Amino acid sequence: MFSSLAALLLIQTTLTYGYWIEVDNGGNWGDWGPKQRCPPNTSATGFSLKIEKPQGIGDDTAWNAIRLYCTNAKGEIVAIITSTEGRWGEWTVVSWCPRGRLLNYCLSVEPPQGDEDDTAANNIMMQCSDHTILTGNGGTWGQYGNWSPICSYGICGMQTRVEPPQGKGDDTSLNNVRFECCETQNLKL
Repeated sequence: MFSSLAALLLIQTTLTYGYWIEVDNGGNWGDWGPKQRCPPNTSATGFSLKIEKPQGIGDDTAWNAIRLYCTNAKGEIVAIITSTEGRWGEWTVVSWCPRGRLLNYCLSVEPPQGDEDDTAANNIMMQCSDHTILTGNGGTWGQYGNWSPICSYGICGMQTRVEPPQGKGDDTSLNNVRFECCETQNLKL
């Protein structure tokens, strides 16, 4: 019996990288930036947005970037990750899960406006593993779409789709985001 118990104690569960989740209403302008990942054995427990305030007569971009805050099992921030970032706006305060980690999301996206001012993605809601829903401090244009699938073990990575500056044209900046799910792996020690 002792040897069986010893064998069980020598297995450690670690978080690794897995599949990607997306929503069906993200904007289509721009290119996907580099994939960014939380360090091994960490997951995202908070996020902040880079938001341009309404410009009045000027060109609005609204949401320009997102940061994920990667924490370890003790709740310590180990890394802050971001993918491609638009040039406009200021970073909002961090929205933190009270307990647990980020599991899934939905986006508020303004549809194409024709000859009017386009902003594309404006805001995000993310659900924590304790069932708390966090709403970003983003723009107000657009409507929320469907929720993404759930990452059972949390979110470990991200990638953003950002339209580069258009010069005298209509800028939208951040159009879409997708997230990578953590998976678990048992390692024998």
